[in-house]
Amino acid sequence: MALPGAAARGGLWRLSAAALGPPRGHVQPQLALGLSSSPVRSPVCSQLCRSPVRSVSSRALVAAVAAAARRANARYERYLERSFPRFFLLYSTFKTGLQALFLELQEIRRIRARMSQLQLSPQQLPYRDMERLRQFRRDLLKIIPIGIIAIPPFANFLVLLLMYFFPRQLLIRHFWTPRQQLEFLAAYERRRRAVYPAVLRALVRVARALPEPQPRHLLLQLCAQVQGGAQPQLAQLLAVRSSFSGSLLLLSNLHVDHVRALSQVLFLSPHLPAFLLRRRLRSHVLEIRQLDRALLLLGLGQLSEEELRAACFLRGLSSSHLGHAECRAWLERWLRLSCELQASEVSLLAHSMVLLALNAGQPPE
Repeated sequence: MALPGAAARGGLWRLSAAALGPPRGHVQPQLALGLSSSPVRSPVCSQLCRSPVRSVSSRALVAAVAAAARRANARYERYLERSFPRFFLLYSTFKTGLQALFLELQEIRRIRARMSQLQLSPQQLPYRDMERLRQFRRDLLKIIPIGIIAIPPFANFLVLLLMYFFPRQLLIRHFWTPRQQLEFLAAYERRRRAVYPAVLRALVRVARALPEPQPRHLLLQLCAQVQGGAQPQLAQLLAVRSSFSGSLLLLSNLHVDHVRALSQVLFLSPHLPAFLLRRRLRSHVLEIRQLDRALLLLGLGQLSEEELRAACFLRGLSSSHLGHAECRAWLERWLRLSCELQASEVSLLAHSMVLLALNAGQPPE
């Protein structure tokens, strides 16, 4: 029979043992099996459970900040438009130009990726992609000088002044105001038409030096007809094609002043050595010939009004005084001529930019 004092001492010992925990080295069965009597979450689980809430709250914060920035920008633009209308026009033009340039760069990147993926050459591209690449190269060459000027420290102010006072020479078309676009187009047309008589005079001099009498007579008659204010027929141009593939009228054999005049028709710099002038002129005319073939596959009916006039302007026609039907009829005649000529007859295609465009709007004789 156990003594009451011993039972009391045993109960106290058990309570002390329960309070102090298991002895050192003893492993509870539940822990040994990897179980836990209480659901304890790990820090990683807690972070994963809270992450969707945090991402939603962060997105909401970003959206609220963006909305506030748009409202502040709209108020700022309204203030500029009311207080400084001329500056606002420049600001809005620059902003729109940046957006258009960003979209243009995305399109160029898409075209390049497609060319790399399908192993395409530029000549195998559709018309609009080919034209976009051509225009992008021209724009890139135009902004290189202003980028070089901006390299020295503190040259940004000089660049801004130059861009403000010489926008036609230093800025690409994305950063022109609507009024500047019309003014600069008229200036380019006047500049091109001023070169046409020089091209015709140079062509007459070479025609008089042709050794064969029949081609010489046909070419002189064609030049006299154009100088008299009439448009030539396609049959007349095709009748003298052999003269332009001969020795005297090849681009590589033309006098340097003749090549300079033809280069200015395409708005190429005439202040280059003669071999570079001939090489650039041939390259650009062949590029137009490739565009003509792509445009023929697309069809003139697929062109918008702006694309139609841009295509005519590239090929020498000043289309600002012509209607849509006249531009389309002229471009159809050009395409028939271009697709008839071979690469060796590129000199005739270059001169046709003057022969067909000088008296455009007049009925052909």
